[in-house]
Amino acid sequence: MNNIRRAAAIGAAVTATACAAVALAPAAVAAEPAAQRATAAPKAAAAQYNGVCGSGYAVVNSAQIGTKGTVFLTYNSATGKNCVVTVRNKPGKAVHMTTSLGFASPTTTVTDTGYFATYAGPVYLDARGLCVTWRGEIAGEVAGKNGTNCGSLAANR
Repeated sequence: MNNIRRAAAIGAAVTATACAAVALAPAAVAAEPAAQRATAAPKAAAAQYNGVCGSGYAVVNSAQIGTKGTVFLTYNSATGKNCVVTVRNKPGKAVHMTTSLGFASPTTTVTDTGYFATYAGPVYLDARGLCVTWRGEIAGEVAGKNGTNCGSLAANR
């Protein structure tokens, strides 16, 4: 009889342990996605303006090119010139890239295109008193803006 009671006691302990484990399982499963999110790979760092336009140029606008990089529009108030450069988030094997800057009247566009590992450009244009259209392309993804950063027409006199 002792063996039967002992077996029943062991069985009850095993059952209680199994029930406790099952009761905890949903909480562990529910917590798993949060843990996965916390350890998910971080987003690629956004490209930073690299200063290649030169002294006196400050970023006045930018546009993300998907997850591949950023196109930066800069301006030098002393010269009245705009400059555009397209910068990759992660430099690597050379890919097709383009940087362009222009305005509508008179129609003028300057472009730098080719296979680059880090950045395309810089391209420059004196656009005092005019709105500019600027673009960047990295491996088929394009971003930019049309007719932005319009200067005062008084600056064109």
